[in-house]
Amino acid sequence: MKRPLSNTKVTVKLRKSEYHNEWYLIIESYPVFKAGSTKPARVIEAVNRTVTTPIWDKTRTARTTDTSKTFKPKRNDNGIIMCRSEIDQESCLYADNVRKLRQREFDNAQLYNDKEAELAEQNERSQCDFIEYFEKIAVERHKTSSKSIIINWKRVTEMLKVFAKDGSILFSQIDVKLTEDFRRFLLTAPCGGNKSGNISINTAATYFSIFKAGLKQAFVDGYLTVDLSAKIKGIQEQERRREHLTVDELNTLARTECDRLIMKRAALFSALTGLRHCDIQKLRWSEIQKDGDMYRLNFTQQKTKGVEYMPISEQAYQLCGEPQAPERLVFEDLPDPSWISKPLERWIKAAGITRKITFHCFRHTYATLQLAGGTDIYTVSKMLGHTNVRTTQVYAKVVDEKKNKATEIIKIDNLKTEEE
Repeated sequence: MKRPLSNTKVTVKLRKSEYHNEWYLIIESYPVFKAGSTKPARVIEAVNRTVTTPIWDKTRTARTTDTSKTFKPKRNDNGIIMCRSEIDQESCLYADNVRKLRQREFDNAQLYNDKEAELAEQNERSQCDFIEYFEKIAVERHKTSSKSIIINWKRVTEMLKVFAKDGSILFSQIDVKLTEDFRRFLLTAPCGGNKSGNISINTAATYFSIFKAGLKQAFVDGYLTVDLSAKIKGIQEQERRREHLTVDELNTLARTECDRLIMKRAALFSALTGLRHCDIQKLRWSEIQKDGDMYRLNFTQQKTKGVEYMPISEQAYQLCGEPQAPERLVFEDLPDPSWISKPLERWIKAAGITRKITFHCFRHTYATLQLAGGTDIYTVSKMLGHTNVRTTQVYAKVVDEKKNKATEIIKIDNLKTEEE
């Protein structure tokens, strides 16, 4: 298929001054098609030169009226306007050189093939700032994400600015070496806020995964010509101990008084359902449905945005309290995680539990006790709302560890393997 050409022609012309006996030299380009328009335009460019001695071609009429008649300027064999004055002639030569430059620009622009145009765009994108782009996609991609995800993306942006020193990283500067340098930087990066020391290995792993996600999106959007995210390795996370409670400890906590009753109800509800604090905090009565003799939750997870439809036990429903209007929160006035740690610590301590237990440990408790009770890992994974069963396997390891310890509980004294 032939490529249509606009055939733009660039010409040097004269325009008479209204107040003096002189003519301005101008560059006229026509037709010019501007972006977003199919209508041809005429572009006029002044060259900041005037002449007073043009030679007129009496054989070529420019404009005729009842009172006057004008002629076009005389041009030499090269199309340059001719003047009697040497200074004026130099101005006309200068104007013609500008015309040649503009004509070449229009011709080259039209002769660009698609590949050359793409390369020109790529060169322009390569001079854009990656950090500025990263901030933009963080806002666009995570408008409705959980608070923790938004905070992590903002924190990675801050890390990139510290790493870049001057606050910017051009796409043309990004290569495997730079990504490895940023990887090493994260492994010794300082904590944010008022915290001292360096971030943990697992936090660094999370930040680097977010950085890789930004590189992946940049490749998809055409800012990078190579998918660097597929070439570089992530930071290996360290296995964390998933602290959980036993059934006896849960019963003890249920009997132990707590100065924040709403927190106690929510924590035990988490242990019976596996819901996160953020999902419990936003749970509304309209999301609890009765199906025969069973109760079910129909809600959207704050973290993964996955729509969940899961049954809950009678005991879990009892912890919700008296039913209220559909739009009201089930656990009204449940504090944010940052305000829940102290009352939770007092309650745990009052129950005689000495281990460090956070609110999220009640979710761990649900997963561990379900697996230990014989529920298959795929069902537990669905109940927890995990998008990948590998996430749930962490709890399975805890159960396996307990099973291994259980094999050593039963011991036979003076065991003999041979007949006496």
